[in-house]
Amino acid sequence: MRKIIPIFIALFSQYKITAQNQLAVFAGPQASTVRYSIEGQHQEAGYKFGFQAGIGMKTPFEGRIYFAPSVFYSLKGYDVSFSRVSFPPDSLAINNSTRLHTFEIAPLLQVDLGTGPGHAYIKAGPSFDLQLSGKEEYDLKGGGTVSRDMKFSFADYGRFSFNALIQFGYETNSFLVFAQYSHGLTSLNNFDGGPQIRHGVFGLSFGKYINRKKLVIDTKNKE
Repeated sequence: MRKIIPIFIALFSQYKITAQNQLAVFAGPQASTVRYSIEGQHQEAGYKFGFQAGIGMKTPFEGRIYFAPSVFYSLKGYDVSFSRVSFPPDSLAINNSTRLHTFEIAPLLQVDLGTGPGHAYIKAGPSFDLQLSGKEEYDLKGGGTVSRDMKFSFADYGRFSFNALIQFGYETNSFLVFAQYSHGLTSLNNFDGGPQIRHGVFGLSFGKYINRKKLVIDTKNKE
């Protein structure tokens, strides 16, 4: 599955050449948690700090609306305490602390809020999350701690999740900065009758357009 990452990077590079899109790189810190429920009962969850880094495009669609897809690596995780049995991770676990390495594909739409070289924008749309690998550590009711790789299968954690993503940002001819929130719509758990585990991620990223000056000339609107 890790072969997906270089494939999408190659597609972005090819699309830039043939369609003359604006291409940007970005990275920044983030805080992630989960909405965790067992049999409908909310479980207390905490945040883990990580980061994201990736590449994005911006191509004209209509007026101030642009198609703005991105692909990026995201380091996520969460801490959670259980008030009842949760499998995964284990029927004897009383808590869980995780770290997840993920790859995200986000086909977004961007609306520019100004026409000058520097302007604010809103970007929103779905994102598809691939869990590449993960670690978890939890304490047992009878004592002892388990530290292991997270198991991904049809009866454990799921490899894929689906999210709604929104960004509020500001960009110039060269640079961009944006705040982002990702709201998990599907559960990370595949086990029937198990907990509902949905991502929640807040981030702040900084980026740079690497071919902006050339593309402003190529995509200039003509009356």
